[in-house]
Amino acid sequence: MPPDVKTTDPHRNQRRVLRAVAGLEFFKGVFVVLMGICALALWHKDAWRIAESLLALLHISTDRRSAQIFLDFADSVTDARLWAAASIAFAYAALRFTEAYGLWNARTWAEWVALVSGALLLPLEVRQLFRGITFFRCALMIGNLAIVCYMLYVILENRYERQNAMALRSRPNGAREAGLGPNSSGKSRPSGS
Repeated sequence: MPPDVKTTDPHRNQRRVLRAVAGLEFFKGVFVVLMGICALALWHKDAWRIAESLLALLHISTDRRSAQIFLDFADSVTDARLWAAASIAFAYAALRFTEAYGLWNARTWAEWVALVSGALLLPLEVRQLFRGITFFRCALMIGNLAIVCYMLYVILENRYERQNAMALRSRPNGAREAGLGPNSSGKSRPSGS
């Protein structure tokens, strides 16, 4: 009997990172669902009055330029825009939850979804960096770039392993070439019988 040997899984670390990314995507989905619920909560309400109350609660003067922009935005909000924002938020959250499920279970399609959705956000993040470099924008850009690069690595690594496995399966087995079947006793049979 061979000594007690631990079997190691070569994809163990890969699954850990995929699950970490899945957790991030899940929390992004939860955040967007909450934003959609907030948009629906403002439906048929005076958004300007709520925005003014929020500024007063946070002790932000309405004379500040940023407060005025916020109040102008709240004044322009309509029920149709709120409904559209909530619909988009829920659709985006469904995508994030689906991606999180697929990454948690190491599905290839989810790796592709993560790669494409992350890559589509990169130009927007670069544009934001051109508008002004902040710690938050840099961290977001670096994090998204790391996820995109890792998903590309996982996809290429798994593709390479699948190709090697297919090549090994397509090679003829030495026992089959010698005329030995899987149920044979190990002795070759004469070809005439």
